[in-house]
Amino acid sequence: MSIKRPVATALAAALCLVTTACADSSTDEKTDGGRTGAASKSGYPVTIDNCGRTATFEKAPRRVVVMNGASVAEVSTLLALGLGDRIVANEQTYGMSEVPGRAEAIKALPTGDIELNDAYDIPREAMLGLRPDLVLSTTSYGFDEKNGFATRDQLEQVAAETYVSPQGCKQDTSKMTVADSYTLLRDMGKIFHVSDRAEKLIAASRKHIGEVSAKVKGKKAPKVMVLFSNMSMGGNAFSSVVAQGIYNDILAKAGGANAFASASATSFADLSKEKVAATDVDALVVIGYNDPHPAAYARKLLKEFPQWPAARKNTYVVLSDSMYLGPSNDLAVEKIAKMLHPDAFRAGRPG
Repeated sequence: MSIKRPVATALAAALCLVTTACADSSTDEKTDGGRTGAASKSGYPVTIDNCGRTATFEKAPRRVVVMNGASVAEVSTLLALGLGDRIVANEQTYGMSEVPGRAEAIKALPTGDIELNDAYDIPREAMLGLRPDLVLSTTSYGFDEKNGFATRDQLEQVAAETYVSPQGCKQDTSKMTVADSYTLLRDMGKIFHVSDRAEKLIAASRKHIGEVSAKVKGKKAPKVMVLFSNMSMGGNAFSSVVAQGIYNDILAKAGGANAFASASATSFADLSKEKVAATDVDALVVIGYNDPHPAAYARKLLKEFPQWPAARKNTYVVLSDSMYLGPSNDLAVEKIAKMLHPDAFRAGRPG
């Protein structure tokens, strides 16, 4: 199957525009001594500095809208923090997840019954009609007026705060790392006054990744090709091949390296079949973005390039939301590490 072009366009716009990455968003709670004791006990107000804007929350948002952005980072983070009941409209879905029950939980969320635009997202008037008090977008693309979206200023005028996820301020995710997933968790924890939950999730993820990375430490790093299944985002045969971004950080933690990291300074490389054929690929990571058959795509690709070490050994893994910004990167690290270094995880082996 092939992904509809508007969805591919949305993914490209959200993930791989060529700009300079912004710094991580940061948060801090106000500790104004003049605030009432009740406010202090409630944890509010909370101030968030995000993409050069300051937002102050007097209470936890109750009408949250999650924009598409070709991501599930924001909706998955809210669900992981137990905040699904705050969502009045969610447009994010990958159709699958490494977390049991998450894809079903996302599917069950309200969508707001919105007629989406060509980017499969919420146009201005529909957004304002939802009466949100918080709107989340993976990148600033979701607040760009020329694309028909409500701007951050327009939303502020109707008492809605806005948030752009880490590394999304200037629409460039090429510098994104797993640390940005933790920043997103922390920011949502502060905004909704559930920082204890956020910190527990971060600590568990770090512990899990640390244990996996220790098992593969010092081992030779196989060259891995990471790409989205049945996705076209450019003019060449392979335009959804990952070059930079959080994917590379996940690979490194799993004891691997991106075979196409030098092919582009942006998140994705637009490659010819000849370039792909000439590169040694030891293993394949296929990301399923609303594709019901990513494993079939992986097998087809290995058959197409029988000269790859990956093809000779049938070395591939299919993943989805754990490979992108969000609360579950540790699952991707484990699954990739077990694919690349199976001996390190066999029962009875030391380390």
